[in-house]
Amino acid sequence: MIEHHKKRYNHTIEFLQKVLPAPATILDLGVRNEISELLETLGYTVYNTKGEDLDIDFQTVNNQQIDAVTAFEIFEHLLAPYNVLKAIKAKKLITTIPLKLWFADAYRSKTDKWDRHYHEFEDWQFDWLLEKSGWDIKTSEKWTSPINKIGIRPILRKFTPRYYAVYAER
Repeated sequence: MIEHHKKRYNHTIEFLQKVLPAPATILDLGVRNEISELLETLGYTVYNTKGEDLDIDFQTVNNQQIDAVTAFEIFEHLLAPYNVLKAIKAKKLITTIPLKLWFADAYRSKTDKWDRHYHEFEDWQFDWLLEKSGWDIKTSEKWTSPINKIGIRPILRKFTPRYYAVYAER
């Protein structure tokens, strides 16, 4: 695992454990991944979506047999995240997003045509999206994502929050 991913995952898991302690059953938006596996070792039951296009097909979020929906860096990839946020039937949502950085362009993979950010939100924009789609924000946190490189941007990344975590309820 890449070191800065490990740090991000640790922040994400610590935030989740504060707002939704295990054991809990989660529907995690996105295909099975390292975080899904880590959460299971901590006592969570995790179901993942299967890679369907959540802009078009968001029927899987209608599952009411779960304690919460998680979405770790998913909404920035959607053209219309409002639709899936509105359709979620669970009463709890834990989500993280990368924040818009004034000194960097939106992320766009050079090798994967699907790994792109359609949105990179400022915190107030994401809060507004959640509120408009029926969510009441209970708590949030931000953290940086420094990298060990030389340059102005790496220095700025040491001090500028890159990730935003939100816990919201209906």
